[in-house]
Amino acid sequence: MTVDVGVGPLSADDVVSVARLGTPVALSPEALKEIARSREVIRGLADEVVPHYGVSTGFGALATRHIPGELRAQLQRSLVRSHAAGSGPEVEREVVRALMLLRLSTLATGRTGVRTETAEAYAALLNAGITPVVHEYGSLGCSGDLAPLAHCALAVMGEGTVRDADGTLLPAAEALAAAGITPVVLEEKEGLALINGTDGMLGMLVLAAHDLRRLLRTADIAAAMSVEGQLGTDAVFAADLQALRPHPGQADSAANLRALLADSGIVASHRTPECTRVQDAYSLRCSPQVHGAVRDTLAHAELVAARELASAVDNPVVTLDGRVESNGNFHGAPVACVLDFLAISVADLASVSERRTDRFLDPARNHGLNAFLADDPGVDSGHMIAQYTQAAIVSELKRLATPASVDSIPSSAMQEDHVSMGWSAARKLRHALDGLGRVLAVEVYTAARALDMRAPLTPSPATAAVRDGLRETVEGPGPDRWLAPEIEATVQYVASGSAIAAAESVTGPLA
Repeated sequence: MTVDVGVGPLSADDVVSVARLGTPVALSPEALKEIARSREVIRGLADEVVPHYGVSTGFGALATRHIPGELRAQLQRSLVRSHAAGSGPEVEREVVRALMLLRLSTLATGRTGVRTETAEAYAALLNAGITPVVHEYGSLGCSGDLAPLAHCALAVMGEGTVRDADGTLLPAAEALAAAGITPVVLEEKEGLALINGTDGMLGMLVLAAHDLRRLLRTADIAAAMSVEGQLGTDAVFAADLQALRPHPGQADSAANLRALLADSGIVASHRTPECTRVQDAYSLRCSPQVHGAVRDTLAHAELVAARELASAVDNPVVTLDGRVESNGNFHGAPVACVLDFLAISVADLASVSERRTDRFLDPARNHGLNAFLADDPGVDSGHMIAQYTQAAIVSELKRLATPASVDSIPSSAMQEDHVSMGWSAARKLRHALDGLGRVLAVEVYTAARALDMRAPLTPSPATAAVRDGLRETVEGPGPDRWLAPEIEATVQYVASGSAIAAAESVTGPLA
């Protein structure tokens, strides 16, 4: 399988495939033709007396200086070298690969004016598994993710540091030579074209959306297990009740809960006239409303990502009719806002999961289960501290929900006087999603124990399948054991998609 990079947009699945799975890429013939056509426009401007930004001038606040022809190759090299100013820990390989692919996609539109060999060099690095070292800090998310993109451009020039396909750290020149890739000597406009884009924040948005889709199905599974384990009712999830408030995400979540709870012996056991409970707690009863709100937020974020994937972000750009025009499309505000919106929703989703878990542990609220689900309460602590771990993560997620996009620090001598901080929004969202996965795992871990403790009552076939899959690596109830390895095993069970697969083996595909 090869991902074709053409003049049109990549799909989100294309980005995930190249970034995570190492799928090779190929520039389409149409893209190569369009790249060559726009390059001729730039060549035509290079000899004009009239200055053209990025072609025959300096950059940013230094754009007033006209650069003579003999210095323009140095101008492009200097731009990349000076902007490769990141600091801090290395950014994950998948993020850098997504960033490079998305920059290549913009180059392929023919709107940037680079040469075909420059675009082909990006494809070659991706296909060779060479990953430039990009650092955590350096992007303000306005005139593109400048520093992260500059580190990638530096590697294409045969400078800086990279990791090869085996993860070995080495100079870019050595890695390129070993792969048979000729370093690029940049010409007019090319350095600028390689660093002016929202590719880092967009790549992280696409990857985050992919992961959150999976976690939302996991959240519905966890909620269904909690409803059962706490002797809740499935009546509130009825389709006609949900249709009274027609939010699409809410409807999908409720449909999942109905499928997951179908034929539950535990739920049926208290669906009798003798049951005196009128309503479940909000964290159980309102699961579709909370989960659905996150689903709808994600749908909006995916719409923004799709628009951005269809964009050609550079400054200046070569228009379809051959003009070279300055613009502000490199500003990351559209992406930054939805990254922050998702971080807020992730915090809320984790919060309701933690509340459902906590109810299991309190004998005043868990309807007949042992305190903390302990084997011998007092001697054993059960899952008491597992909930502490959840609570610590949820508290962290609330801090991570503080928007980055409301901040702005002027830069470039006030030329770039309003910036998006989209890169920062993306970085904290990645951290938040890791936390959400762990919170949901603890809920699944705790709910599975509760379902076992409800025996001889039987859970639904779907939730039983999830519990039984977990039992392949995590034992059932008993005296206290070392919890950390069991929690981590449950985290992997959730992260691998195995919990979803177990549920869907009964229900079919969940929404």
